[in-house]
Amino acid sequence: MNLLLDTHAFLWFISGDARLSKDARSSIENEGNQIFVSAGTLWEIAIKTSLGRLKFSGGFKDLISDQLRLNGFNILPITPSHLDIVVALPFLHRDPFDRLLIAQAKAESWAIISADVVLDSYEVTRLW
Repeated sequence: MNLLLDTHAFLWFISGDARLSKDARSSIENEGNQIFVSAGTLWEIAIKTSLGRLKFSGGFKDLISDQLRLNGFNILPITPSHLDIVVALPFLHRDPFDRLLIAQAKAESWAIISADVVLDSYEVTRLW
């Protein structure tokens, strides 16, 4: 199964944070699943890092590259078909990065791993 990680799920997984549910961790670690990280997630992390809201001891570039490689995560690019869905989404969620992830999950027909219950209003499969 192809799974898309919400930003917090990605960060909690790579840091071993206990806030990541056991089911979410199990789904990410299941070798039968392909795990994807959106280019939008990487952009969001870069912005938060530049604002000082996130800090990485080894630096952003090395940490992200290393974690993607070590965990076998794939990067999902942002495509026009994803953005076409963003345009049509109702404004139940205001965060632009979450709206992009919702659109990507819908376009690809993938489940999204997220603790954010608002995503359930968008008819996407949310695992947690």
